[in-house]
Amino acid sequence: MTDHSDQIFGGRFSGRRVLVTGHSGFKGGWMSAWLTRLGAHVTGLALPPEPGPSFYAACGIEQITDSRFADIRDATALNMTLQDVDAEVIFHMAAQPLVRKSYRDPVETFATNVQGTVHVLEAARRMPSLRAVVVVTSDKCYDNREGAWGFRENDPLGGKDPYSASKGATELVAQSYAHSFFADPEGPQLATVRAGNVFGGGDWSEDRLVPDIICAWERNLPVVVRNPEGIRPWQHVLEPLSGYLQVADKILSDGAEFAGAWNFGPDVSGTVDVRELADIVRRAWGAGAPEFSFPDKYGDAPHEARTLRLDSTKAQSRLGWHPRLDLQTGIEMTVDWHKAYAASADMMQMTAEQISIFEDFTSPADFSDCTVAAQ
Repeated sequence: MTDHSDQIFGGRFSGRRVLVTGHSGFKGGWMSAWLTRLGAHVTGLALPPEPGPSFYAACGIEQITDSRFADIRDATALNMTLQDVDAEVIFHMAAQPLVRKSYRDPVETFATNVQGTVHVLEAARRMPSLRAVVVVTSDKCYDNREGAWGFRENDPLGGKDPYSASKGATELVAQSYAHSFFADPEGPQLATVRAGNVFGGGDWSEDRLVPDIICAWERNLPVVVRNPEGIRPWQHVLEPLSGYLQVADKILSDGAEFAGAWNFGPDVSGTVDVRELADIVRRAWGAGAPEFSFPDKYGDAPHEARTLRLDSTKAQSRLGWHPRLDLQTGIEMTVDWHKAYAASADMMQMTAEQISIFEDFTSPADFSDCTVAAQ
């Protein structure tokens, strides 16, 4: 997967030893595939993938990484699994990522997202070659008062539901470790990164809009869309991953100047309500799209924020990062990926092609004459 020109990072990840926690998950799988394509030597640490379809299985992630399984809540098991790993870069992506699941099991959510992060950072401290740690949290780490403006990195942290609170607490843990153990300007540096509502090929997670639509299509069922007026910052998975990689890249080259917190969200056109996104998916799907219903009330649904916006000015001004895909194109890429999967295509090849498309274009305007299609 490395016989290509690295359009974004100039080969600076080639040969690097990189640890990705959560590599059996959706975002972690895409990150592992991209890093391997960039020539990195990737070690993955995660729970085994859950039963059923997964990006990990579809793309054969176990064949391109040093794949290891352990529960980050279990410090002893984690340390034994990583005892011979000396990473230069760590992307900590292992997490319990679902708001509604956090209501069902808050203890697991806090144990995984907070104490699990402590365990990973303790393991990181024992790696002699370590230079950069990127801890992935969420846009939901902010104290959301439903304002009209996007959250900035220096806004207060908070969380009304267990998931959001756990991500706010994860940020505090990371800040504490940054000040206590990663403060030497000549030593390894730590950053935290916060993204919006991510979608893309290979996500079959429960209680997420785009995966719900995918699953309904695969099973020939209608889609019941909850919270249709909820406004979210939607983005294809490659958008924030490119930001995470740019932060690590800058830390490797310039050190402490690029530590700290970073937002990676879509532009204004990508921040739309659930109903509008569902319509975009329907149009992208074309013939055979599942039926949608928008009930006024979705059962006894727990509280979810009505509005969430993210301000990425810092990343744009200091990293030169910016969204590359418009919302329509990101959805079309997702639909194409799943149609290819349904047709039993080579999904690692499909994934590599979509990464290549992303790398080759520098702004949404570049997609005006580009057709994204399953091969």
